[in-house]
Amino acid sequence: MNCPRCGLPEELCVCDEMTKEGQRIRVRSDKRRYGKVVTIIDGFKDVDVDKIAKDLKKRLACGGTSKNDKIELQGDHTHKMKDILIEMGFSGNMIDIA
Repeated sequence: MNCPRCGLPEELCVCDEMTKEGQRIRVRSDKRRYGKVVTIIDGFKDVDVDKIAKDLKKRLACGGTSKNDKIELQGDHTHKMKDILIEMGFSGNMIDIA
């Protein structure tokens, strides 16, 4: 089976890695109702945000949601997020921690 984007066989295709490396991702924390803190990650383009959110929730043992190309995780995880996103294949210099 060939990749629909580049036409190469799927085992040789690097479209997903190139897509991940070229994104500017912003990580920040915000206070919500009753003083609860959430971590917000946005700036995703052309990737499966639901799959990334599921993996982050599993790694961080927290709840969260993904909608409109944005991930919201319960709790303040900004200090761990850069290392985890780099492990997932995103470029470290394209991740902004606020």
